[in-house]
Amino acid sequence: MGKKIKKDDNFLELVPKKTGKYKWETNEDGFVKIIIPRNGVLDKIVRFFFKTPKEMKIDLDEQGSIVWKLIDGKNNIENIGSSLKDELGKKAEPVYERLGTYINILRNNDFITLEKVSD
Repeated sequence: MGKKIKKDDNFLELVPKKTGKYKWETNEDGFVKIIIPRNGVLDKIVRFFFKTPKEMKIDLDEQGSIVWKLIDGKNNIENIGSSLKDELGKKAEPVYERLGTYINILRNNDFITLEKVSD
């Protein structure tokens, strides 16, 4: 069970966990596609008038797909960054700056939560 995160906690020790609100799949290239249902009242009205799709699909790039697959509720951010470096090498640099930004984007959009591992 995770503990409440404090400002002075080490970001690299936090464990990202998918919220489970959205489905996802991989395409033939191994890249992840996150599927977001659009079934709120406003979404239904917009779909009726503008013939928009019932779900929104977000295609992740190579780096984003690797990170998404590594988010399993067990790997902390430091381990994810290390795996990313191992897989992509220099292409991933600067690893932790980019990873930190990406993790915050995922968290701000409610795709993941961050938990502090209990000691």
